[in-house]
Amino acid sequence: MASKVPKSTISEFDLIARFFTRPNLVPSQITLGIGDDCALLRPTPGMEMAISSDMLVEGRHFLAGADPQKLGHKCLAVNLSDLAAMGARPLGFTLAFSLPQADCAWLAGFADGLFALADECNCALIGGDTTRGPLNICITIFGEILPGQALRRDAAQAGDDIWISGTLGDARLALAGLRHEVALDRATQAAAAARLDMPTPRVALGLALRGIAHAAIDISDGLSGDLGHILQRSGCGALVNLDALPLGSMLAQQPQALQREFALFGGDDYELCFTAAAAQRAAILAAAHTAGTAVTRIGRIEPDAGLRLVDASGAVLDMQYSSFDHFTSP
Repeated sequence: MASKVPKSTISEFDLIARFFTRPNLVPSQITLGIGDDCALLRPTPGMEMAISSDMLVEGRHFLAGADPQKLGHKCLAVNLSDLAAMGARPLGFTLAFSLPQADCAWLAGFADGLFALADECNCALIGGDTTRGPLNICITIFGEILPGQALRRDAAQAGDDIWISGTLGDARLALAGLRHEVALDRATQAAAAARLDMPTPRVALGLALRGIAHAAIDISDGLSGDLGHILQRSGCGALVNLDALPLGSMLAQQPQALQREFALFGGDDYELCFTAAAAQRAAILAAAHTAGTAVTRIGRIEPDAGLRLVDASGAVLDMQYSSFDHFTSP
């Protein structure tokens, strides 16, 4: 639960000191954190740095009035998911955000959610910025990986299996319920919303897949679009069995048409989609077991460009939806 702090407004520097400055429980690679003009990182000798940024904007990525504790979790989770997709180990992150006001109760909840996940993944807050304005949160995250082990989008090979971690579609179902696109009872909405509000970054799985998988991406904008990035960068195509997609438990209770649409085109799953040679199937399952994350084989990479969709019988399916895009989606 968020700390019970009276609602009040404080200065920028008091805000940082009170809610975001913590004891130096940081990886040894962080030699200087919050409190100076720059943070200082000392990468492990022989390692490469992996760096990613994500911005969450109120009204676009989350609804006004979102629970601050869940929002603190999610804004870091989406960045950790990027590191997971590369097979990188987290080191630290910066936080830059604008706030309509310095509300102490909101900040306490946000910091609780943020640091609970940061501590779980041993990823330290090392700096950032604050200002007044519409609620907008931007995190830049830093990780490290051995040269040649990154799970890049351009490394898929014809004949590779396509795998998915976890399940798909419950986050999109929750959003549909909030938008009144579908009618959901309270229990279904709450269960689906857990996937929308507090995604699980698959950091352990990403680490376990190094040296086994070829290409990977995290599913943020929908499987179709994100797998499409792998296909485009790798210069290949794919055959995907829609009936093999691992459905979220709430989405599995919905009509088949909705299941297929939300699992294939919905966003905010933050699962990993990755490819690996068929000879690596046993190794993939062992890596998934080590990481404590279920994985499902859903198709294969093919030499001819394009994404081809089939059902369990092999019949070709024609689906005309598209994945989320920040400038063309509503």
